[in-house]
Amino acid sequence: MVGKAKLPMGIENFREIRTGGFYYVDKTGLIKTLLENPGKVNLFTRPRRFGKTLNMSMLKCFFEDGSDGAIFDGLEISGEKELWEEYMGKFPVISITLKGATGESFEEAKVMLRRIIGKEAMRFRFLLESDRIDDTERSQYEALISTDKTGTFTMSDDLLKDSLLILSQFLQKHYGRGTVMLIDEYDVPLDKAYQAGYYDSMVEFIRVLFGNAFKTNDGLKFAVMTGCLRISKESIFTGLNNFSVYTIKDVQYSEFFGFTDAEIRQMLAYYGLMEKYDTVREWYDGYHFNRLDIYCPWDVVSYCHALKMNPSAEPQNYWVNTSSNDIIRKFLSKADAATRDEIELLINGSCVKKMIHQELTYRDLDSDIDNLWSLLFTTGYLTQDGEDEEGISNLIIPNREIHWIYVRQIRKWFKDEARKDTQKLKSLCRAFEKNDTAAIEKEFTSYLRKTISIRDTGVKKEMKENFYHGVLLGLFGNMDGWKVKSNVESGNGYSDILVEVEDRDIGIVIELKYAENAAFDIACKAALGQIHDRNYEDALVDDGMKTIYRYGIACYKKRCRVISG
Repeated sequence: MVGKAKLPMGIENFREIRTGGFYYVDKTGLIKTLLENPGKVNLFTRPRRFGKTLNMSMLKCFFEDGSDGAIFDGLEISGEKELWEEYMGKFPVISITLKGATGESFEEAKVMLRRIIGKEAMRFRFLLESDRIDDTERSQYEALISTDKTGTFTMSDDLLKDSLLILSQFLQKHYGRGTVMLIDEYDVPLDKAYQAGYYDSMVEFIRVLFGNAFKTNDGLKFAVMTGCLRISKESIFTGLNNFSVYTIKDVQYSEFFGFTDAEIRQMLAYYGLMEKYDTVREWYDGYHFNRLDIYCPWDVVSYCHALKMNPSAEPQNYWVNTSSNDIIRKFLSKADAATRDEIELLINGSCVKKMIHQELTYRDLDSDIDNLWSLLFTTGYLTQDGEDEEGISNLIIPNREIHWIYVRQIRKWFKDEARKDTQKLKSLCRAFEKNDTAAIEKEFTSYLRKTISIRDTGVKKEMKENFYHGVLLGLFGNMDGWKVKSNVESGNGYSDILVEVEDRDIGIVIELKYAENAAFDIACKAALGQIHDRNYEDALVDDGMKTIYRYGIACYKKRCRVISG
């Protein structure tokens, strides 16, 4: 890969990518489509890490007065001569992200809002010298950028509500052209407010801020907003008549957020990684934005970067590690028996049929479980595989990475179940210590029957085995006095699970197998044979364990079989 363009790991600045020798997937067609389908206020909702922020940076670089058109050389938009001449570098641009507009209280959140808007206003200090605004207006601008001795912006609440309106109007007066307004992560303040308990106050504040900025604002050319959720119009967009929303269910703009299959093939070919295509597709494809298959850009770039460092690198869960995943945890914590059955269908490669409600308020999320399904869909934890004539969506898990999240949550259910009944957990573990295979089968099957299993042919055999492996680890992790190791080198290989009960000098070796077609005995004997052939007990012997128990465990759906030897 010597001489190849660098991979833009975590870089969301368009100019930096284009001038710093980084690989860029051309999304400038977004500009053309946006200009040919004019809307006063345009909202794009997509899951996180699908290129929203980079696209907003691109828009700023294109429209902002004085921009260097050279950074668009060779890109699609550079061939649109009429649009280029009319729009490129011709407008004042206000560009902010509300990602940081959060706080544990409403007052803290407003401090952050003042900082975000105040810092953006400071970019236009030339307004202080402009002969196109009067002294009263100049005083208003000075109030926008005023700070105290600590550097904290001091604009009043009323001025903050009018800040975007005032700034856009002053810029329009100075330039003689309308202001382009770009607001990234518009829904983050509402998300945080909902979690921290000041949602109503923030809704009212944002409603006024956006209403002033977008409704009957003569200083506005047009606005573009991005976020993960489509917050209901009645919640914060009241009275906006020229308001266009483009979600993952809309056909327009589908190809501009995320990578298409053709773009993935081109990238992999460029870096000489086409042999990894099937792996990339399995792990990071699967999103359906309308009828278009889309890959998560963050995942693909991260994996390609890993392969540059180590050609044998295995794919990782990149996307799920970029946030706290509070949404999925909150949803799954509410799962009743019926919902768990539906999750089992999803994990097993099937779909669940649900009506998707795209316009939500955060208050709606707790009122109906179906609203939470909608949330999982809009945030990327589920995707749509078609819909029926009545608009009911077929929801599926998009790819292997997201599949892993659900499996991990299931393991947590096992842990929670174990904590509820410590006596049952002790009975299971004591059965291992006593070499009582019948009791092990009874207690472990009891746990399996209380939750869900992974059993479909759409899931690879090793993933099924990993699931049951994780279940046992979760149960053992609640046992005091046990030293539990997983996939550690021992003898001539890597054992599934090793346990040391140090106060009793007992060592336990466990090898798990998935019993295809319920062939329990065959799978158990294969597991036990593997333990003996590879001498998995060696590490336990080396640690001084006097008594060694070897278990071959076979699982199928919600049943298990155990043999020892």
